[in-house]
Amino acid sequence: MSMKAETNLQTQPQAIRVRNLLIDPPLLLAPMAGLTHSALRRIMVEFGGVGLLSTEMLSARRLPTENPRISPYLIRTERERPLSYQLLISTHEEVCRAIDALHALKADAVDLNMGCPSLSVGKFGAGAMLAERPDEVRRIVAEARKRTALPLSAKIRLGSGADSGKLKTFCSVLEAEGVDMLTVHARFRDEPFARNPRWSYISEIKECIKIPVIANGGVFSAADAEKCMRVSGADGLMLGRGAAIRPWLFAEIARSVFGADIAETTVSLPDVYAAFIEALNSDYRQVYRLGRLKEFTHYFAKNYKFGHSLASAVQSSGSMEEARERAEKFFANNKADNLSAAGC
Repeated sequence: MSMKAETNLQTQPQAIRVRNLLIDPPLLLAPMAGLTHSALRRIMVEFGGVGLLSTEMLSARRLPTENPRISPYLIRTERERPLSYQLLISTHEEVCRAIDALHALKADAVDLNMGCPSLSVGKFGAGAMLAERPDEVRRIVAEARKRTALPLSAKIRLGSGADSGKLKTFCSVLEAEGVDMLTVHARFRDEPFARNPRWSYISEIKECIKIPVIANGGVFSAADAEKCMRVSGADGLMLGRGAAIRPWLFAEIARSVFGADIAETTVSLPDVYAAFIEALNSDYRQVYRLGRLKEFTHYFAKNYKFGHSLASAVQSSGSMEEARERAEKFFANNKADNLSAAGC
């Protein structure tokens, strides 16, 4: 796959309209297992700058039987809008009931997971393995398009290797069957997060389809965001791990890259952490709280030079109260001058 010339950022639109949904600024939250639930989403909403929120990956098979009042995957507040629900789906037979469930949940958009590289997901022919089943992909997208008038998106990876023809054909199929927007995680299927993303490949996808294309992968700062937009020529960005580390990253990028009118605020890391705990304690059953706190802390701790101590202390905690006390002790001993580069 050839390298394309960098795109002038000034040519990029400042908002994306997908059917009746306006994504402004064009910054989207990535679906992340154990992370992009209501507790983290509401923290991000407080800082601002998120054009489209997302749920975690949701099993299309289990979704119709989930209770939205208690399911940790489906709990949401009124402020968490617009909200896209991502479906993990392997066959077109699963589409109907899953879409009906999303209508009942008043979803603002539907996203199809076609990029998860997990082996446990792939053995069912789902996630990134769907790219190897183009006929079933056609049936899945066509059925979803028939069942809903909501904005329909798909999230993919670059494929199993540098075969631009196969990748372009796959993207064209998605567009032809009714996908309204495409998010591309700019790594091959088997590449780890440690591998630098291949943003330039997204520019080639942009050339072969007309629907909005969102770039995902490797954005941890406003400088990363500006470079990704310039190199990829994408219509917008999807933030994942960077926003889990720094939930205010959306606001920074919206303000500095897209010129959004969002006031700068002083970030208090202990206050952000306390707000996350409060959200878990107020809306989640006890059995669901500690695991989600540990998952969030794994990322949030990267804001500190010695954040591994915070992550370890919370990871070994046996209760929410113990985790909170250990975190407070860490914060008391690690003031702002101990912030790592990730938190600057």
